[in-house]
Amino acid sequence: MSKKIRTRFAPSPTGALHVGSLRTALYNYLFAKHNKGDFILRIEDTDKARFVEGSIENLVKILNLTGLKYNEGVFADNDVKIVQRGDFGPYVQSERLEIYRKYVDELIKNDYAYFCFCSQERLEEMRKDQQAKKTAPMYDGRCRGLSKIEVENLLDKKTPYVIRLKTPKEGFTEFNDLIYGKIKIENKIIDDQVLIKSDGYPTYHLANVVDDHLMEISHIIRGEEWLPSTPKHILLYKAFGWEIPEFAHLPLLLNPNKSKLSKRQGDVAVEDYLEKGYLPEALLNFILFLGWNPKTEEEIFSLEEMIKRFDLPGVNKTGAIFNTEKLDWINGAYIREMDLGELTKLCVPYLKKAGISELSSGYPELSSETQFDYLKKVISLEQERMKKISEIGELVKFIFVDKLEYNKELLIWKKMSFEEVRNNLKLVYNELEKIEEDNFTKNNLEKVLRDLMEREGIKAGELLWPLRVALTGLKGSPGPFEVGKVLGKERVLGRIRFAVKLLE
Repeated sequence: MSKKIRTRFAPSPTGALHVGSLRTALYNYLFAKHNKGDFILRIEDTDKARFVEGSIENLVKILNLTGLKYNEGVFADNDVKIVQRGDFGPYVQSERLEIYRKYVDELIKNDYAYFCFCSQERLEEMRKDQQAKKTAPMYDGRCRGLSKIEVENLLDKKTPYVIRLKTPKEGFTEFNDLIYGKIKIENKIIDDQVLIKSDGYPTYHLANVVDDHLMEISHIIRGEEWLPSTPKHILLYKAFGWEIPEFAHLPLLLNPNKSKLSKRQGDVAVEDYLEKGYLPEALLNFILFLGWNPKTEEEIFSLEEMIKRFDLPGVNKTGAIFNTEKLDWINGAYIREMDLGELTKLCVPYLKKAGISELSSGYPELSSETQFDYLKKVISLEQERMKKISEIGELVKFIFVDKLEYNKELLIWKKMSFEEVRNNLKLVYNELEKIEEDNFTKNNLEKVLRDLMEREGIKAGELLWPLRVALTGLKGSPGPFEVGKVLGKERVLGRIRFAVKLLE
């Protein structure tokens, strides 16, 4: 790798960013940074029919959120105005039409491309005939042999046309893919691909080859779906007499049933996962492993560690299963390591969605200054158990309700009777009533109640299970000492009184 490494991420602004596209961006970023190279963001917007307003801004926002900083390309100043920076611009393909026209004219002049005047109706009939004969769908070359005079006459008549690549029909095109190895294709099965569409815009095949050459891209790292197109691109590089870059094609992302990851079977947009409360850094960590293996048991990587460790030989050839259970585990690991204050800030919007926004209405003793500190205590109850931040409202709503609703059977530990449980809760009530509000801490609650269990000969489950249900109304929840500290003395006593009455 003597020359400078330059990679690019070149998405189309046709809607939400697919998680597979984020993986492509990540691998391009990591490979470039690992090799002290440049990572470029280019926008391929030549398909005007599929353009979605706001897609570019959303794309830039997600790359910024995930920390995938690029050296050149399209940026958003103040997260609003789209600007371009770098020495190889424009970085938006629709602003490069004159460049593509110049190079396609060169191909026509040198007999590497030709005008095709076939109508859509003729092309459709041709495809139907090929389907009936069960032959590979490809252009039949009808316009390849048009004379210069015939072409000029048709152009003078303003006959609609496209421009096609004139592929050789003999020999082979071969290349070495950095993931799949040596690939060799017979030229006779390579289609005469359209380079310029009837609207004057270039296809992906022409534009990306011209752009990658002019922007000095050294390595093209993209999805496996582009592997069949690579021979066409190599023929274009050869036609221009340009140096051919290195290619690396990434395996498909698959659903658990091994079908291609698609919206029909679940979420595929990055923003869907971010809205659900997955942390950007956790999502990146998860996506890293969708096709790459560090050859160790390590599973949690910072972005800096990813840069240090990533290499293309570690990328698998087989498709990667998109396992949301693994994503939940990784996200939970990141949540557990977060600063509590930062985690609480992230939780606030989800608490509001759950209707927990005006704490002071239910908690008049809390001033606006102390509300956030109180929320931190609440969030601390679930930091160890939370898998995604969107769960927080459901997890902690028991703290904020005036009256818990649960069946009294839930209070029963194993084979205890209602009377035994009620008596144990009364013992707890009497002990907690003696504690001053200032001493209503986790450690003190635990000491007082463990002393009570030892003194009365009560097993831990017989006392702590009914107490925890009485305080939370849930089968699974944080422990009673932690919950008691957050609820405070009066609410704890009130909830125990309610449970005792329920058992009468």
